[in-house]
Amino acid sequence: MQYTKQIDRIIETDVLVIGGGSAGFGAAVAAARNGAKTLLIEREQMLGGMATGGLVGPFMTCYNDEPTEQIVKGIFDELCTRTEERGGAIHPSRVEGMSTYSSYYIKSHCHVTPFSSEILEVVMEEMVRETGAEILYDVQVCDVLTDGGKITGVVAAMKEGMAVFCAKTYIDCTGDADVVYFAGGDFVKGDEKDGVMQPVTLFFEVGNIDREKFVGALEEKKAKGELGIPGENCWSWYIKEARANGDWDIDRHEVGNYEEPIKGRWKINTTRMAYVDATRTEEISKAVMEGRRQVFEVLHFLQKYVPGCENIELIEMASRLGVRETRHIKGQYKLTTEDILDRKHFEDAICTFAYAIDIHNSEGGGATFHQVNDYYTIPFRCLVPEKIENLLVAGRCISGTSGAAASYRVIPCCIATGQAAGTAAALALGEGCEARDVPTEKLRETLTRQGAVIKD
Repeated sequence: MQYTKQIDRIIETDVLVIGGGSAGFGAAVAAARNGAKTLLIEREQMLGGMATGGLVGPFMTCYNDEPTEQIVKGIFDELCTRTEERGGAIHPSRVEGMSTYSSYYIKSHCHVTPFSSEILEVVMEEMVRETGAEILYDVQVCDVLTDGGKITGVVAAMKEGMAVFCAKTYIDCTGDADVVYFAGGDFVKGDEKDGVMQPVTLFFEVGNIDREKFVGALEEKKAKGELGIPGENCWSWYIKEARANGDWDIDRHEVGNYEEPIKGRWKINTTRMAYVDATRTEEISKAVMEGRRQVFEVLHFLQKYVPGCENIELIEMASRLGVRETRHIKGQYKLTTEDILDRKHFEDAICTFAYAIDIHNSEGGGATFHQVNDYYTIPFRCLVPEKIENLLVAGRCISGTSGAAASYRVIPCCIATGQAAGTAAALALGEGCEARDVPTEKLRETLTRQGAVIKD
């Protein structure tokens, strides 16, 4: 079947950010603040992606591994501060590990950021609009036009019909490297050895927990040293009982329950669907439906077994799957687990990070953690695709191995790589060059001046 149609609507800008998740938010704010005419297009009707529509939270740590120093600042820290001022977050500097806000985890869970998804999406939108950047919702990218190794337009479906978006620099913040895919760029899906991707999750939000009973039981275990150790975390002992009774068939060994800053509300990260390719519509659809089934299994478990949850109420299920991994672009440099663990020096580093290499196991439940050595950095070259000249990539789909991505996939780092990509795109206008060719020192100096932390 062949289909052709004349597309008459052409929308032009300096910088086009595709995807309004955490990376796209950071990229749009940075590009516009540095003087570029910026347009952000998003398929949903909100910014934030996994953090809002996906109900993913809290933000994982923005501190070094010690943890003694906040190493992700800039736009990310501004977002945390402004959301806290609106009553929708607790700044990470005031949140310790082994608490209700960290689900009693300790590894990489000191100084997480609890937040309200509803308030966060409002603050994100305000921050983007204040810069003068434009946002268009309900825009679904469906193709990319190229000529001689450069993108000439991004084709998308709008309510009015098809349109082509044209820009000097394009920034792929789709999470799945959709622009790279449509443009014919190179990528790897999942693990390099077998293509398997980390399991997906459907978050949900609950209320009406008797907090005194709920937290009291956990604090009692904590006081005895029986909480937060491998194999023994939130309600794992009840899950063993429920599994024996036929009340639990989910491949998880504990309940990830994260208290929110809004009183009485908790986010639950417990559903798990393995061997899902979230770049395929059929598999996404099946996973979402299975996730919803598992939500009610978890609710039944909580009501029947867990102190304080007898009258628990479902507030909301996420409208989007929590996807940890799909495509990894092939960039000018591929970050590896060895780079992270050895803290390899990069002269073109554009951000600093320290979240553990957190690999959710496809079988057997649980996760494999590898702590980092204080911190590591990400080079700008990881944001630069090999083949496409006027495109940058930010977020979890930058160039790296599956193991490395298990660390940098989380939201603080996605915002930081977005800030770097947006800044580079804006600087390229003044330099009269492609974003990939912006002088590294000028990029690093600009990022540092605007609050980013870049360590050697």
